[in-house]
Amino acid sequence: MSQSEIEHLIQLLSKLPGLGPRSARRATLYLISRRESLLTPLASAMQAAAENVKVCGQCGNLDVTDPCAICRDTRRDASLLCVVEDVSDLWALERSDAFRGTYHVLGGTLSALDGIGPDELNIEPLIRRAGDGVISEVILALNATVDGQTTAHYLSDRLDEMGVRVTRLAHGVPVGGELDYLDDGTLSAALKSRRSMD
Repeated sequence: MSQSEIEHLIQLLSKLPGLGPRSARRATLYLISRRESLLTPLASAMQAAAENVKVCGQCGNLDVTDPCAICRDTRRDASLLCVVEDVSDLWALERSDAFRGTYHVLGGTLSALDGIGPDELNIEPLIRRAGDGVISEVILALNATVDGQTTAHYLSDRLDEMGVRVTRLAHGVPVGGELDYLDDGTLSAALKSRRSMD
């Protein structure tokens, strides 16, 4: 490898989330020092992913098939649709093994500051899916940020016209959380989202 190839690899790695120039240098040196056991297999895996991974035309998940394995799974409850911001949120919910419905990936949230309006997101396909007569409940599983809440309110207004039940994830005290360590916003959301003991 020439110095320019090494620098190019460092520059590319530094564009990854969580890796700055210093971390990218360390990662590059680590990969090069393990060329046969790590660098070459990683390059092959990345090439295969670039060639084979597709965006699911139904939900927006990533898979090697379209529709994806989740959309094809007949054991899932097709009447429940969980709306998420991006694929990483979908994968997080899948890891929890707590949801057995289907998903819809928006591809972001509404943001006036960033110039992201409804047309830049995967909203119209969501509205069409909600109106197809199969969906009975849409769960808005969006982040508890200003943009996430703005998007949730916008979607709730749009989905109300479809005659489906619209719910959202509860916000508040996490399991194992201690009140003394929580911020004011979390405590406020927990009080507003309280429910009866059953």
